[in-house]
Amino acid sequence: MRMVLLLVVLCFLTGCASFGERTVKIRNDFANGDLEKANAEIDKALKTRKRSDADLLKLNRAIIALSSGKPKEAETLLREVRDSFDRHENERAKKATEKTVSMLLDDNTVSYAGEDYEKVLIRVFLALANLMHDGTDAPAYALQIGHKQNEIIQKGAVQDPKDSEKKINPKAAAYRQVAIGQYLIGAMQEATYRNHDDVVRAYQAVNTWEPGFTQGRQDLERAKRGVHAQSGNGVVYVFALVGRGPFKVQKNCEVLQEAQIWTTFLIAMMSSRPTLPDFAPVMIPYIVRPQDTVSALSVSIGGKWRGQTETLTDIGRMAEEQFEAIQPQVVARAVVRRTLKKGILYGTKEAVDANAWVGLLMDVGGMVWESLETADTRCWNLLPAEIQVSRLEVPAGEHRLTLQPMSRVYSLTHRGYVLSERSAQIGNEQSKTIRVEPGRNTYVLVNFPGDELVGDIVVSNEWER
Repeated sequence: MRMVLLLVVLCFLTGCASFGERTVKIRNDFANGDLEKANAEIDKALKTRKRSDADLLKLNRAIIALSSGKPKEAETLLREVRDSFDRHENERAKKATEKTVSMLLDDNTVSYAGEDYEKVLIRVFLALANLMHDGTDAPAYALQIGHKQNEIIQKGAVQDPKDSEKKINPKAAAYRQVAIGQYLIGAMQEATYRNHDDVVRAYQAVNTWEPGFTQGRQDLERAKRGVHAQSGNGVVYVFALVGRGPFKVQKNCEVLQEAQIWTTFLIAMMSSRPTLPDFAPVMIPYIVRPQDTVSALSVSIGGKWRGQTETLTDIGRMAEEQFEAIQPQVVARAVVRRTLKKGILYGTKEAVDANAWVGLLMDVGGMVWESLETADTRCWNLLPAEIQVSRLEVPAGEHRLTLQPMSRVYSLTHRGYVLSERSAQIGNEQSKTIRVEPGRNTYVLVNFPGDELVGDIVVSNEWER
């Protein structure tokens, strides 16, 4: 009996670390601005950890490269992972075999083809990376953003559990259109002084998909007039990656665990063989959105305040909504997996005509088998919470650009009445001299996962110097 109790204890101490647990140091080093340490951790992980982690580690390295002023390196990494995800997505036969194996182990055995929001965001960051280098492929990448999302939605139809003759598409309502692709198309096309109708259509889409993006209305009105910038002026676009983005954690699904306990209890009542109650946890992935300290960046040119960045793409909301749409499928797989494992266990006990002691040991072995499951927490966990933008028209020449992170808006209330609302400056000012060409766009990219800049202020035309 002591051996049985020891195995019961061991079954709750076993298990493999999840992807989130394996990469927490990378996330923390990056958020603290120590990019060398984060890169060193990625190098170590690529050599010693699971091959299935490689694509996600490359995506994290791409964010580090982009923030460090290496957009060409970032673009190369992003292209590699985009093509790898596409291959995994299209290898139907292989994935069918992997899914069968996953019913005996866990979802981590299936080749990772990216969450739907990640597949779209790879195209977003490809466009931004190319834009910060030479911009030649940025329009094509921007078009791919919308094409990929439409493709994902069209493939999202599943069997309606209430009607065997009907299919439903849970992704159609949950997957909001991503406006940043059309915004980039409008911004780039506007600077060519051609095809103003295309520019208008692009900004109309932005206003439809992101009605809270107030700058979009100004862009649309300007596009209708066909004026990119006044004579002698250029345009500066500040793209800000703000906040710490979503990531996955694993948690025990208490509802499923309780159902499992009752199922085991009912089986024990109907069986002539003694059965141990099954307390093995049922680990399910969940999306976590860290609380952000930065709401926007204040933007100044030559010491004069010119405005602040505004959210164009809420990545945290995007990930949360899309993951909620597929969560029932994740839970269903966990239920099927546990049912199959119990079926194998009790079928084996009957087949070998196990006596009481052997049966108890097999029950403990079954619990250990189930406890070894790890929720699939693989994800691109160096994403920002939001992509923000500010458009500034300034005279051609060299200017000192200064960025200051702002806190979230807070309210002063008294007896239920709002007396004032304000945001405060936090962190340190970050400045850089930029060159603006007449009639052309200059793109700036910065990363503020917290109240301090990580990496450098990256400017698009620096590579020309």
